[in-house]
Amino acid sequence: MTQSVTILGAGAIGLCTALSLAERGISVRLIDRGAPGQEASFGNAGVISPWSFVPQSQPGIWKKMPALMFGKHRPLSVRMGFWLRMLPWGLQFLRNSSEVRTRQISDAMEPLCAPSIDLYRRHLKGTGQEHLIQDCAYVHAFRDDNPDRLKSLDYRIRQEKGAALELVGQSSLQKIEPALSPEFKAAVLIHGQARAQSPGRIMTTLAGKAERLGVDILQCAVTGIRKRESGWEIDCMETKLTAPCIIVAMGAWSADLLKPLGISVPLVAERGYHIEFPFAGIELQNSVMDTDAKIVASTMEGGLRVAGQAEFAHVEAPKDMRKAQRMQNQAKAAFPDLEIREPRHWMGSRPSFPDSLPMIGEFERLKGLYAGFGHSHYGLMMAPKTGELLADLITGRTPNFQLAAYSAERFNMS
Repeated sequence: MTQSVTILGAGAIGLCTALSLAERGISVRLIDRGAPGQEASFGNAGVISPWSFVPQSQPGIWKKMPALMFGKHRPLSVRMGFWLRMLPWGLQFLRNSSEVRTRQISDAMEPLCAPSIDLYRRHLKGTGQEHLIQDCAYVHAFRDDNPDRLKSLDYRIRQEKGAALELVGQSSLQKIEPALSPEFKAAVLIHGQARAQSPGRIMTTLAGKAERLGVDILQCAVTGIRKRESGWEIDCMETKLTAPCIIVAMGAWSADLLKPLGISVPLVAERGYHIEFPFAGIELQNSVMDTDAKIVASTMEGGLRVAGQAEFAHVEAPKDMRKAQRMQNQAKAAFPDLEIREPRHWMGSRPSFPDSLPMIGEFERLKGLYAGFGHSHYGLMMAPKTGELLADLITGRTPNFQLAAYSAERFNMS
């Protein structure tokens, strides 16, 4: 069992892993180019959902692609210069869209998502910021009133695994969320959820707790890692550091860091956007998804946040403000009384594999090097359990379920 671990990346995955290790008496160093938890972990929709374990790849997804990319709402896009890299990833994604694979992937996602609320509350206990996690439902709002909605595969899988789902009509929906446009005729309520009042402040709180537990947090850009006889060497800005054990948790930047080691993985940057309206004038009681536009809205400390878009592009490509304007229009359509003045815009990169599953575990050919990245849309939810699993592996404990689905070796790596 190693007594010292260096974690590269201080997003939700890195912070939760640092806490889980520190609680077990392991010395931890956490390195990130920015303030802890202020990139993708800051900019998400704030949904903490034990039941969001159904992957993006589902049967028939290929039929929906044209509408997703070129239809009215256009929640999906690929930057022109990214198509050559995107095509092989997309083919792998489609191979994972059968019902059999959808169910297998859901089985693997479930144990990562299921304990998310309880584990976040455990991490926040005693910080004075426990109120940052609020119980709620997840409202999937529809502009039609299909009575067979709950028969779709994604809802069937959730129900089979114990989720409490409720299909409500327009009158009930208006009572639950009065700010929602009457265009929405029905909704599926997923009960037993929670929402973050401020994802960024949760991360800052966890970083503070980690430091109180003795975690050393360094702010510098990691540019390379190398295997040495006695462990690992880390290039960090103008200095070099050494470590017996490294966890790579750098999200969308992880693949480039690993390439010089001969590790090639099909990880892409799936960029998301959000707009926060500080003077919204409306308040939501739950997290609400417009299922047509694929935007998720939630009331937070900074106002009403609306998050969405899946834009595949180079991780460092500039933001596309046309998407921000489109999302603002979509938000106003979904919530007619929304006050849209002085909006705040954000864009960040999610690390996505074509099977919607993260990499968690040790690289067999490179002892002392662990993966903790690739959580796609689900990083906020999967972070606490990912941290627990990595702490189990590093301290020699046997997890209570199989980790093969998250294996660092599951893709053909050169």
